[in-house]
Amino acid sequence: MSNTIMIRRGERQDIPTLLDIYNYEVLHGVATLDIRPRTLEEWTEWYEAHNIKNHPLIVAVVNNTVAGYATLSEYRTKEAYASTVELSIYVDPSYRGQGVASRLMAEILHLAKEDDSIHLVVSVITAGNEASVALHNKYNFTFCGTIREVGVKNDTYLDIENYMLLV
Repeated sequence: MSNTIMIRRGERQDIPTLLDIYNYEVLHGVATLDIRPRTLEEWTEWYEAHNIKNHPLIVAVVNNTVAGYATLSEYRTKEAYASTVELSIYVDPSYRGQGVASRLMAEILHLAKEDDSIHLVVSVITAGNEASVALHNKYNFTFCGTIREVGVKNDTYLDIENYMLLV
């Protein structure tokens, strides 16, 4: 890729762009099993749950444009799960295949490894998302199993595949 990818912490002014990236996937893809686009108010609440504790939010910027983002989020609300985080990476369709996801993955895993409060990173990937599977394999995630027909989107039952990485 000829353009430089800069990685930085997500900022409040990024919220509308991050929402657009996410809602594109809600409407056109299966990387999320959300079926209703999120509102700016909902996404602002989502933003407020990041860059605190062990839940970083980072963005990739190409030519002064946010091209994608990565987060480590709360895995489950029970206290025993506090050292486990769930990884999410979303890339604007116009920047896919240009190394953005890989740069985001490298940086978010670096942050996870530096944080003593994080022990395990998990990812839930909709079956058939070969680009995401390849990315997780590149970074040595372990495949932990498939849950069959767990969600329905666009009248199709979808499987999810679980991956983990001890950090």
